[in-house]
Amino acid sequence: MRMNVAGVVVVIAFLASALIAADAETAPAIPRLGIPEYNWWNEGLHGVARADIATVFPQAIGMAASWDVPLMQKVANVLGTEFRAKYMAKVRPNGGTDWYRGLTVWSPNINIFRDPRWGRGQETYGEDPFLTSRLGVSFVSELQGSDSKYLKAIATPKHFAVHSGPESTRHTVDVHVSRHDLEDTYLPAFRATVMEAKAQSVMCAYNAVNGEPACANGTLLQEHLRKDWGFQGYVVSDCGAAADIFIPDGHRFAPNAQVGVTAAFEAGMDLICGDYRNNMSTELTGIVGAVRHGLLPESVLDRALTRLFTARIKLGMFDPPGGNIYSKITASQNDTPAHREIALRMAKESLVLLKNNGDLLPLKETPGVIAVIGPNADNLDALVGNYNGTPSRPVTILAGIRARFPQSKVVYVQGTGLVGADESSDQAVEAARKADLVVMVAGLSAHIEGEEMKVNADGFAGGDRTSLDLPAPQEQLLQRVQAAGKPTVLVLMNGSALGINWADQNVPAIVEAWYPGGQGGTAVAALLAGDFSPAGRLPVTFYKSVDQLPPFDDYSMSKRTYRYFAGEPLYPFGYGLSFTTFGYSNSRVSKADVAATDNVTVCVDVANSGAVAGEEVVQLYLTHPGVPGAPLRALKGFQRIHLDKGEKRTVLFTLRARDLSIVDESGKHRIVPGRVDVWVGGAQPVSRKGLTPPAGMKTQFAITSGATLPD
Repeated sequence: MRMNVAGVVVVIAFLASALIAADAETAPAIPRLGIPEYNWWNEGLHGVARADIATVFPQAIGMAASWDVPLMQKVANVLGTEFRAKYMAKVRPNGGTDWYRGLTVWSPNINIFRDPRWGRGQETYGEDPFLTSRLGVSFVSELQGSDSKYLKAIATPKHFAVHSGPESTRHTVDVHVSRHDLEDTYLPAFRATVMEAKAQSVMCAYNAVNGEPACANGTLLQEHLRKDWGFQGYVVSDCGAAADIFIPDGHRFAPNAQVGVTAAFEAGMDLICGDYRNNMSTELTGIVGAVRHGLLPESVLDRALTRLFTARIKLGMFDPPGGNIYSKITASQNDTPAHREIALRMAKESLVLLKNNGDLLPLKETPGVIAVIGPNADNLDALVGNYNGTPSRPVTILAGIRARFPQSKVVYVQGTGLVGADESSDQAVEAARKADLVVMVAGLSAHIEGEEMKVNADGFAGGDRTSLDLPAPQEQLLQRVQAAGKPTVLVLMNGSALGINWADQNVPAIVEAWYPGGQGGTAVAALLAGDFSPAGRLPVTFYKSVDQLPPFDDYSMSKRTYRYFAGEPLYPFGYGLSFTTFGYSNSRVSKADVAATDNVTVCVDVANSGAVAGEEVVQLYLTHPGVPGAPLRALKGFQRIHLDKGEKRTVLFTLRARDLSIVDESGKHRIVPGRVDVWVGGAQPVSRKGLTPPAGMKTQFAITSGATLPD
């Protein structure tokens, strides 16, 4: 069949439109082939987001505080089920779907929370590449399902790579990062989710890396992702990142759309998500023009389309429903009681007890009068964080306390806004004076920390923070409430570390609740009552102030995170208290001398030596004394275990070659001969005045030969 030039352009334009995920119409149907339209954009950080009612789990940073890989798998399984339920409920007769009701999920966010000022850090699993990797692998593998033929949903680890604020420069910044930091910090979680969990999609970031925009970066998309890691899926741009390659207020890496989209598709990007700053037809016109003018080979478009349609085939979108086990999921399996129970369990496990002077908690008797004070006490926004769904039965902290303590008189006064004063501050102080117990619920919300936004308040800028302090109106009210002289519990709801120095010195009990999800109030109230012993552990360092940090826009890991920060933190990474105590004994290694090809087994006995049953997060850290490029210490294993009162258990860790390696200046993972110090305990082996020293034990072994590991 002969086709004229105009006809060729029409075909190219049609195919090009299938590569842009701007709205439901831009991945059009092909009726003669029975292919329905499809919208690729779906969000699922901690529940099905932006699609009405769904089970809402704690924000990602809160789930990371659980340090519970098996529970994260349960969460991801629920997400996969609810995405399928939404898809089945909204699929059109022609097979198309609405925004946020598809099966290609743009989660998890596995960027490293390198600086607490970053507003989107709440979406991540914290500052450590090992913890992030383990949680990321469990999320991706369980969301995608275990069927040998079909995928339950497709996970999309993001944002590849190095993306970590500031929000105000994300469309223009060119991050010059060392090979060491790239391999040691920024890439490990992506490598793990691709190689271990077989992620079927990856999202490229807004920022440029070492001179090339992430979505047109051959080093990232070809050398690392496809060559080294064997990635077989498709790459989608962050929304607007493709335009950032060429628009004037972007990177200006390319002079126009034709050159820009050519660079991106040739580097390995397969799907464009547009954004409000750019008419999506610009990318479409750029693709068509690039092909017409010989810049972009049709074979490159064919490659992208093949990857995209392979994904839809694996999801079973073109098959009759009978053969796909996931097509049996119905709309009724969204937001079930069983799913909300998992959300409640995750909320409980995410709570971190930061301080408990005089064992104020758990409460020894039911208070006659409880004063609940603060801007987050009855605030739905503080439950759900960002990129969230809508909980059907949300329980705020106030509601949870009222339900758990029905015999108490619960008095609620907001007292202050998040960042602005409130006329009820005097009433709040008066309520505190008359109470037997004060619970002040303070912190932040996704309205003042988050993704690229305008915030008109001291200490905030563009979604990020310029100060780690509790907002001044809240700090002032807290001090007045504490001065009332009644037992006070400070409950924090936030997505990033707060420098609560005054509270640490003056408030007897402090609970970090994060954004705890739809059932968060029930979880917090249960902790206060002692229905369970808290075992959440910090996935980030709580610094005392920004004075301890390098400049926000400095992406070097020097002096950042527990791995390279030598100062004294307010609360260290891995820290958290319990209502019981644990003892460690009999730590041992399988070999005193280890060759580069050997695995090492580390064992320790852990006993619950306290008065109640509880859970402990057993953490293993390695230190390579005197080895250039090695961190101060690095997490290489963890297990969350339950122990009844008086129970003892042996906990075993297996360290493999990559666990034993360090990253040198050239970015190579090397096993270096020499002594390796091992710490196994309930937290890092660091403390300060005012903190309970961590329980744990030291041991060591020696590496007797060296090796360079494959990328």
